[in-house]
Amino acid sequence: MIEADNFKILLVDDEPDILEFVSYNLKKEGFQVLTSQNGSEAIEMAKKELPQLIILDVMMPEMDGIETCEEIKRIPLLKNTIVAFLTARGEDYSQIAGFDAGADDYISKPIKPKVLISRVKALLKRYNPETKTAQEEKSDVIRIGELVIDREKYIIINKGDELVLPKKEFELLMLLASKPDKVFTRDEIYHSVWGDSIIVGDRTIDVHIRKVREKIGQNHIKTIKGVGYKFVE
Repeated sequence: MIEADNFKILLVDDEPDILEFVSYNLKKEGFQVLTSQNGSEAIEMAKKELPQLIILDVMMPEMDGIETCEEIKRIPLLKNTIVAFLTARGEDYSQIAGFDAGADDYISKPIKPKVLISRVKALLKRYNPETKTAQEEKSDVIRIGELVIDREKYIIINKGDELVLPKKEFELLMLLASKPDKVFTRDEIYHSVWGDSIIVGDRTIDVHIRKVREKIGQNHIKTIKGVGYKFVE
């Protein structure tokens, strides 16, 4: 069974009426809905929001749906995102081009709301970010906006760029990002990252925090004076 509020859908169409119609019906079902009117904007929004499903129009100015889909499929952060075309074009060549670009489905418009919702739910049943269970995925991978922390692969992806952090920096970031907005005291950080058997000074954690900030941006880790640090989205 699909729990609608667990899924984020990005709609991309240059016709405001279509966006409004589709968005209204999806929101009524409880889905989180984002909208964009052009391909370039949609790509940037997708990298930031990481939707599970993107519904694309084919005919758009500047960057059409085929080009947009091809670009989306090149982005590591979006490798598991489902892409479906929603378009009035029914010619065979258009559908073939869409599937060649990596699309998962092709929906012709106009379409009745109930049929649209049924197709969307069927598509989302395919969504499977990894072969692991949901609990394993949650524990091994943290996704916050454009930042992805993969414990198993020991890599960070920030705004689409892959970073490799030294072990202590990685573990420090993983700890803070595991519970955004929670304030971790210095003692908690020492215990989790360095362990009780190693004695480190206050300066050590400050240096590691500074290095992590340099790599992922200055605004994610906030200093709570006299207490410790917290990760903010």
